Amino acid sequence: MKIILFDIDGTLVKAGGAGARALNFAVHAMTGHKNACDKVQLQGATDKANFENAYKAGGGRKPTKGELEELTQKYVDRLPLEVLASVKAKKYLKVKGVEKFLARLSGREGVMLGLGTGNLRDGAFIKLEPSGLLKHFAFGGYGCDSHHRSEVLQKAVQRAAKLAKASIRPGDVYVIGDTHRDVEAAKEAGYHSGVVLDGFGDPELVMRSNPELMAKDFSAIKPWLIWLGLEKDPRGVRRGTYICPDSPIEHAHYGRTGMDLRDIDLGIKKLREIKRKTAGK
Repeated sequence: MKIILFDIDGTLVKAGGAGARALNFAVHAMTGHKNACDKVQLQGATDKANFENAYKAGGGRKPTKGELEELTQKYVDRLPLEVLASVKAKKYLKVKGVEKFLARLSGREGVMLGLGTGNLRDGAFIKLEPSGLLKHFAFGGYGCDSHHRSEVLQKAVQRAAKLAKASIRPGDVYVIGDTHRDVEAAKEAGYHSGVVLDGFGDPELVMRSNPELMAKDFSAIKPWLIWLGLEKDPRGVRRGTYICPDSPIEHAHYGRTGMDLRDIDLGIKKLREIKRKTAGK
């Protein structure tokens, strides 16, 4: 059984800043401070952490448990209006190719699709509703499960195991996100990691985090399917190639030469064959 977990913001959809606007509204309503999110790095963090940090930026201190609950409710109540505003302004977008990719994966035997997101469960559903993509996901791990993204992912896998009535090996879990924090969380949990570069992540930080696969979006499905082990490359792809690199050094080598380890191996084999034929003459 393969478990594929998707982040939401920048990986499945771009909600045009709806989440930040809703959180700014909630913090302003409680503290009188406008645009608190300008002082907080929201991308790649969980909503639990973002809400606490945004409240602190606006109120000058961490929220109490009651204040955090009130802030969360105000955010959830406001979010549908902000998502609708993004849709009307045509700033709500699906990541290129994601619809076709999910349709290709859905219903495939031995594959379960889930969410692994920092969004609250309610917030995740609200953000995905206009996209029509929610139908592909039967379970997930959410920002209300933990402050830590790795624990969010692990919670999603626990729910998948319960649905499948089977144990899930870490090596059978694939995490797709758009920031270095997604990669780091996947690695911490012992899962595979792939990144969409057309999201909200810093490309340099993503490169340093060394995901197994990086792609601009999902417009080219083949590399994703090969990485997931659902298709084979006609040329033969294995761990240690550019699609599945073992280290940042291989990324750099490919960038400079256009060659991965497979190219080098083939070159050596050809050279040996030439030498063998020459020696036999």
